[in-house]
Amino acid sequence: MAAEESCAPAAQKTVLVGVTGCIAAYKSCEIVRLLQKAGVRVKVVMTEHATEFVGPTTFRALTHETVAVGLFDDPSDPIHHVSLAQEADVFLIAPCTANVIAKIANGLADDLLTTTALACTSPLVIAPAMNVNMYENPATRYNIGKLHIRGARIVEAGDGYLACGDVGRGRLAEPADIVAAVLEELGVSRDLAGRRVLVTAGPTVEPIDPVRYISNHSSGKTGYAIARAAARRGADVTLVSGPTALATPEGVRTVHVKTARDMLAAAEEAYPAADVAVFSAAVADMRPKEAAARKLKKGAPGTDLGTIELVENPDILATLGAAKRVGQVVVGFAAETENVVANARKKLATKHADLIVGNVVGEGRAFGTDDNEVWLVSADDVEEFPLMSKERLADEILDRAVQFFG
Repeated sequence: MAAEESCAPAAQKTVLVGVTGCIAAYKSCEIVRLLQKAGVRVKVVMTEHATEFVGPTTFRALTHETVAVGLFDDPSDPIHHVSLAQEADVFLIAPCTANVIAKIANGLADDLLTTTALACTSPLVIAPAMNVNMYENPATRYNIGKLHIRGARIVEAGDGYLACGDVGRGRLAEPADIVAAVLEELGVSRDLAGRRVLVTAGPTVEPIDPVRYISNHSSGKTGYAIARAAARRGADVTLVSGPTALATPEGVRTVHVKTARDMLAAAEEAYPAADVAVFSAAVADMRPKEAAARKLKKGAPGTDLGTIELVENPDILATLGAAKRVGQVVVGFAAETENVVANARKKLATKHADLIVGNVVGEGRAFGTDDNEVWLVSADDVEEFPLMSKERLADEILDRAVQFFG
């Protein structure tokens, strides 16, 4: 099987990351990447002094966004600090120096970062980093206390060896802890942290000859939304995707395949380690018994395009569902044109699944759309969900999958 792994950005909430002039500024790069892995869009604003430690080009390459430094460095936006503040769902400043803490605590705004902080009405998260004596200085403790009282979330510095050679409190908190605080402020659940999730998505294509193939109308949007949601919730996600026009989710290990047999091989590799397996792909039921090496020409001797011999493809859900281990959660999909719940119940039993997501397809519904209405069918319950975005539906499905862990 030819498999390709790739990553591309995907935006959900927006976090504005402020970087100040501190040796720990290099750790902001890791913070940005962890936020992106959680499915967050990141923009960066820097102080002039911060650029002495990490250049704006680095953050521009990581975020694929413009990096803001000076109050007047964007001629197209004369009120840059206001537009930045309005974009942010959370404003994180990490690392935050004693100087910037003092400015924000006292309402001073003499550069782009502090002006943006004053204009921002979204949650403010501050991760201090500095020399131990500066950190323990009563003025700094007072300023941090003021910010805390005003509602800022402080991710306190840790103890350890400092860049200046001193040992004590003042080290920037671990990037993972800072990101966890930001995600809490965003209201993002991390209930899948430490779990492994496998998702199949999109159609498969079964070649007839080098030009023609058998496939279906699946866009892959639901599976990709589930993969993004699982990553946001802390999971280690493997997405096995048939051909789609979608950008690969950030922070998701993605394996691109074409045929049903390719998809089964890739899913079989990831399945044994998966805590949750969501089989949302629309796998072609049949394939040509033999794909022609050359284009089949109409009317050519020995060629009859009307009588292509078909054979069944492997049933990926049934094959892997039968190998389900104790504690593993298996979610399947039932795309139907009638009797959705009845067919989903049947599939639940025959495919060894814990949950079946049933939906009506055809006439402009489900395939290719940005929203869907479904039934979630388990052994004990049937839940009907009204029309909702596939992004929201992804979290609803994962909410039910998590419940099987007990």
